[in-house]
Amino acid sequence: MADKPHLNLVFIGHVDHGKSTLVGRLLYDTGALSEQEYRKLQAEAEEKGKGTFAFAYAMDNLKEERERGVTIDVSYKKFEGKKNVFTIIDAPGHRDFVKNMITGTSQADAAVLVVAAKEGAQPQTKEHAFLAQVMGIKQLIIAINKMDEVNYDEKRFNEIKGEMEKLLTGVGFKSDAVRYVPVSAWVGDNVAKTSDKLSWYKGKSLVDELDEFSAPPSPTDKPLRLPIQDVFSIKGVGVVPTGRVETGIMRPGDKIVVMPSGKTGEIKTIEAHHEQLADAKPGDNVGFNVRGLEKKDVARGDVIGPANDPPTVAKDFTAQIVVLNHPTAIPVNYTPVFHIHTAQLSCSLVELQKKLDPKTGQTKEENPKFLKTGDAAIVKIVPTKPVVIEEYKKFPQLGRFAIRDMGQTVAAGIVLSVTKK
Repeated sequence: MADKPHLNLVFIGHVDHGKSTLVGRLLYDTGALSEQEYRKLQAEAEEKGKGTFAFAYAMDNLKEERERGVTIDVSYKKFEGKKNVFTIIDAPGHRDFVKNMITGTSQADAAVLVVAAKEGAQPQTKEHAFLAQVMGIKQLIIAINKMDEVNYDEKRFNEIKGEMEKLLTGVGFKSDAVRYVPVSAWVGDNVAKTSDKLSWYKGKSLVDELDEFSAPPSPTDKPLRLPIQDVFSIKGVGVVPTGRVETGIMRPGDKIVVMPSGKTGEIKTIEAHHEQLADAKPGDNVGFNVRGLEKKDVARGDVIGPANDPPTVAKDFTAQIVVLNHPTAIPVNYTPVFHIHTAQLSCSLVELQKKLDPKTGQTKEENPKFLKTGDAAIVKIVPTKPVVIEEYKKFPQLGRFAIRDMGQTVAAGIVLSVTKK
């Protein structure tokens, strides 16, 4: 498993177009969801009179468990192709989708946009496509699902393909970056294996098409950036911060700095799963002991970097955002909670610089008075306390954020530029 390239994959698309069923089927047909687990879900679904939703339960159960804060058996969320190994970032509805897609470690390298064959593209289809584009996703597969409901009709597949091509180039996708795959998640056609009901289709199954995605290059050549998730004091050892290496490599003996506090120290030891490591690379979740640091010097949301190339602390930053779900409207000086890597803090939208046209990305209005659901905009933001933020171009992992308010994700964005403190 460790040798295969790894991608984070997000499933997006209109709410009733069969995302959860497709994900469940994918996990089941690739052996990531066992017969036993599947039966359990099926029984539960039938009990609730929703037999056909068995697969959907696979993911929805996770959602409930997640909301209760229970840890989930990872096999649910990972599956393997012949070439790649994938982690699914679940995307049930808008709110979870964005929260999971952007906060912390869930960063999608590629997306599957699910469109039902009968209904075709819906408003949400377009919104999700635009969102994927804004969030920097370059690789996309359009799964045209529920082909069984249109009798596996090639003509209908081609109609939707044409419709989607227009829509996607409209929001800024390059046509050669998108592939189209007909599937029936419910019946299981062309998900993990090709189907003679779709003999006119000359491409591969969805899983084999996913294998064509290229994994992002491991950002080992960049400077170290490690957002802190937790800090422990361990008797006889001292302070042990934990977190995931986002970029660069961390080794014992490295001189590091903790930002925004500016406290420095030296890495003594690094460990994962109770083993000492000679180094920690991007994607590794590690605990490490730092010579010269006390418990008060480091907290969740801080970022560790090399002493000679410290993480950027923002005085203010300019970002491109999409408003996903706001009951009224967002005015100038709106101050909600931002989730940026592992940090959570209030920030103010001090300038609404321009509103963009989601169809073209061009400026629609300079200095709008407010933003509402569906708007994309360039805004200037001032954090209410020091926080590490990097440009999306340089460090995508530290340049994405979600904006939460009233118990939901109201907007999401990427950082275009940072004014250093």
